[in-house]
Amino acid sequence: MFITIIVFILVLSVIVFIHELGHFYTARRFGAKVEEFGLGLPPRAFGIKKVDGKFKFVWGRKEIKEDSPTVYSLNWIPVGGFVKIRGEGGEGAGREDSFASKPIWQKSVMIVAGVVMNILLCAVLLMFGFGIGMPAIVEDAGDKAIISDLNIQVLELMENGRAKEVGIQVGDIIVSVGGDNFTSITDLNTYLTANEGRDLAVVLDRRGVEVVKTISPEKYYIEDVEIIGFGIGLMETAMVRYPWYLAIWKGIVATYVWFITIIVAFATIIKNLIIGVPTGVEVAGPVGIAVLTGQAAKLGFVYLLQFTALLSLNLAVINILPFPALDGGRLLFLGLEKIRRKPVKQEWENLIHNIGFLILMGLVLLVTFGDIFKYGGGLWGAMKGLVGL
Repeated sequence: MFITIIVFILVLSVIVFIHELGHFYTARRFGAKVEEFGLGLPPRAFGIKKVDGKFKFVWGRKEIKEDSPTVYSLNWIPVGGFVKIRGEGGEGAGREDSFASKPIWQKSVMIVAGVVMNILLCAVLLMFGFGIGMPAIVEDAGDKAIISDLNIQVLELMENGRAKEVGIQVGDIIVSVGGDNFTSITDLNTYLTANEGRDLAVVLDRRGVEVVKTISPEKYYIEDVEIIGFGIGLMETAMVRYPWYLAIWKGIVATYVWFITIIVAFATIIKNLIIGVPTGVEVAGPVGIAVLTGQAAKLGFVYLLQFTALLSLNLAVINILPFPALDGGRLLFLGLEKIRRKPVKQEWENLIHNIGFLILMGLVLLVTFGDIFKYGGGLWGAMKGLVGL
């Protein structure tokens, strides 16, 4: 679990750094003063600034002077990050280097730049992944794909099927059935038909851990069609890679498909919450994401790469939601300013953003407590390892 925490911090640091780099670059481009670029959340451990061609350290919580060059800081809480731009809170509207003095379109670009960078990060990671080989469904691979490591993976479970009863899970990879290895669903179905009613040992690969179940093939009916099996839906997966020019295109297409899928998923969850229908999904907080990161890392580099791309895209979608304290919430206020032809009172905007931030932190804490109850044993073991108990 200790390695999981380290990998999680590194993955999150990369995603947040890229996000904040978008804000930083566009602020510089439009002449807004960046007072601090911080990795991690305050309090500050130390920072570096360049004065007269020489680097100088800024230690602890020392206040940054108004005329100080940009401070690049490392902060004690190792999650998140920030870019502090002069005038973000509405101050200094008369100064040329203040965010508050910039036209609405430039403010909008500075705000949305972080989201754009996270989308680009996802695309670049997927392009690289498709170039070296990533897990994918064989059926969707295409003629020019280079395929290796064929597997049969569980796609879905029938509600009353034997597989669900014995504890087979969606995502499990079928390593062998009855001592025989299979890479073709057709061959596996033929074998199950010939062994109807016999107890068979099914060896599964569950996120890098071998799991063995004993199960017998039975008759099932899907749309009046008789099928002999375990009551599971299967798909053929493999490590799929492409020539570099196709890898670039595949990365772009996959990013677009994922982006739309995530937006639809969020819209469905929000709609279900409003109308009081169960969402049917599990929400993971920082602890849950850390555990998922560790699981991806155990599977291998390409799985961690794929997970990082997905996490970056999720951060982009969440950040663009029109909720106070998020980038989307700040864009909403700029939209109101454009419509009203005058800004909302800064005191009111700051108050609404602060309330939104408190609500978000409350949700994070609530989900985190749920994660701790779910993954608490492994987390406690990691903490003991950190302090040498």
